[in-house]
Amino acid sequence: MWVFEEVLPNGEKLTDVINKTNENVKYLPGIKLGRNVVADPDLENAVKEANMLVFVTPHQFMDGICKKLSGEITGEVEAISLVKGMEVKKEGPCMISSLISKQLGINCCVLMGANIANQIAMEKFSEATVGYRESREIAETWVQLFSTPYFMVTAVHDVEGVELCGTLKNVVAIAAGFVDGLGNNTKAAIMRIGLREMRALSKLMFPSVKDSTFFESCGVADVITTCLQGRNRRVAEAFAQSGGKIKDL
Repeated sequence: MWVFEEVLPNGEKLTDVINKTNENVKYLPGIKLGRNVVADPDLENAVKEANMLVFVTPHQFMDGICKKLSGEITGEVEAISLVKGMEVKKEGPCMISSLISKQLGINCCVLMGANIANQIAMEKFSEATVGYRESREIAETWVQLFSTPYFMVTAVHDVEGVELCGTLKNVVAIAAGFVDGLGNNTKAAIMRIGLREMRALSKLMFPSVKDSTFFESCGVADVITTCLQGRNRRVAEAFAQSGGKIKDL
């Protein structure tokens, strides 16, 4: 597992601590990782000889990561992106899955859903949606790899729809955070109108997006979860209460 190297307040490197304690003490404290998880600060070394790549990183770093990996990926390799966000280019919107596919020359599915990370880590029941563009067989392989008794995964032939749900729901969650204190009726209205606008914008950018995708875990379920407990909602609430600058939060 590639981990961006950081030095902790005690002077230890994050990767060393993960490998020594089997725990990501900075981003997921209190949760033990699988014993087969090894943190590697060397990106090229981490992907060497891998045939299934999982991308989980803030979207603003993806272009640089892909450029660094360009030419390093060989053989039959499949990828899946859990990254929420998109690149906005002069020629139009570029989804992260498309960025990965174009720069690395590999097929890329996406995984999105109503998933609060620490709750999944604590093995509380959750759902997720795999969006795929090409092979249903590859999508089902990802479903099998991610599925557990407490994590139910389904596949949908709509990679753009699934990915846009994971991207746009954060905008709705910010609106939900701004209206905290006005009551559940107001928040419910934000969720409903937000979901409708997510659908409209998604179909405007990619007419192939399916209406049914918005009823999957990546759609309405993720909107509800993020508007109730997501980080974007909490930041927006803190901004509204403090009157400070958003960058300070």
